[in-house]
Amino acid sequence: MHRTWGNATAKIFVVEPLGSSGRFLTAAARDLGAVVHAGTHKDIYDSYPAGLRAELAGVCRTDLADPDRALDEMEAYCRAEGVDAVAACWELLTPLATRLAHRLGLPGNDPDRAEASRNKIAMAAALEHAGVSVPRTVVAGTGDEALDLIGAADLAFPLVIKPAEQGGSWGVSVVGGPDEVRAAVDAAQQYTVAAPHGLSLDPRVIVQEYVDGPEYSADTVVQDGRPFPLPVVRKHTTVDAYRIEIGHTCPAPLPHAAAHEIQAVAARAALAVGIRDGVAHTELKLPPGSGRPVVIETGARLPGGNICEVVEHATGISEARAYLRVVLGQAPETTALRDAACAIRFLVPPRAGILRTLRTADLPGVYSEFTVRPGDPLRAPVDNSCRIGHVIATAPNPAQAELLADRAISQTTIEVA
Repeated sequence: MHRTWGNATAKIFVVEPLGSSGRFLTAAARDLGAVVHAGTHKDIYDSYPAGLRAELAGVCRTDLADPDRALDEMEAYCRAEGVDAVAACWELLTPLATRLAHRLGLPGNDPDRAEASRNKIAMAAALEHAGVSVPRTVVAGTGDEALDLIGAADLAFPLVIKPAEQGGSWGVSVVGGPDEVRAAVDAAQQYTVAAPHGLSLDPRVIVQEYVDGPEYSADTVVQDGRPFPLPVVRKHTTVDAYRIEIGHTCPAPLPHAAAHEIQAVAARAALAVGIRDGVAHTELKLPPGSGRPVVIETGARLPGGNICEVVEHATGISEARAYLRVVLGQAPETTALRDAACAIRFLVPPRAGILRTLRTADLPGVYSEFTVRPGDPLRAPVDNSCRIGHVIATAPNPAQAELLADRAISQTTIEVA
């Protein structure tokens, strides 16, 4: 029999709840009457916000950069505490969460394919093997090797160059010609260690053909190998060399047949990388005229970029709750409870510097949230970490939600010293 903590009995162990979806997981656990235990580093736990600490029933302090040690210590902790489920929050730690669930005999993903949801080289191979449409891809260790492989594969520019292991658009470049390749490879190879855990990353890069067309994300909850599609979300990015995510809209303004096809392809991608009892966040593009979605990448985690919040505002579906029900061995709840729309737009500074002023318009149906204050340093707009806040708009349909959100952004003042 499991011990009780408060009025709850179910215990969920989250491998690093500090990730962007952590607050949705802890809220969903509370809603389900469960409690959350965490696996993290001692120094990272010491930096947790007070609100996150208050959500935790216990903590296993280990070294996540040492997978074998971490696995042993987290297994011992989970057995001693009588943990009922394991969930992942930090993308690069999803293979570790998969192996932990497998050791404990709890619902989880296929441990033999766990790396395919973290490493984009293994991912591309797994997707192609499963017959999922993906961009043509080559793998390189240096800029010179990348140029040789581009020529040998007869890849046409523009091309996308990205790290084999990273997220948040970090190190991702769109290059227009051979003279840009070496610098793009160098930029991608800056990411050999992932902060804040000190995880070692695959130093190789992947070079992919650029797929034109609008971009979408489609999340999938899987229970015992059966996929449950979640709503399709339209993704908005910058269009220069660095593709920063600047917004999302749910539901995506698409015909029903196109949305259904995107969900079906996303589900196939999730199964291809070994999602068996869990959730997958899949990003796709819809090339003009083809009607066949192309998978850019997929991960064994909840989405970032406040997509959980956007989807729930629009449909009433809690992606985090659906995910936790699956790892607890319960059927997910994926039926929409409302028919509305929601759009988020992120605030991005024009350049690096010191924030002087940040103001947004006060519009009905729109609320804003800032992560910086005047006097704070701002990052250069080259990846998602530069974002300094967001506006969220709700409306009866996607067009109105986007109009409201875009109007709020157009009336926002960001002054940088």
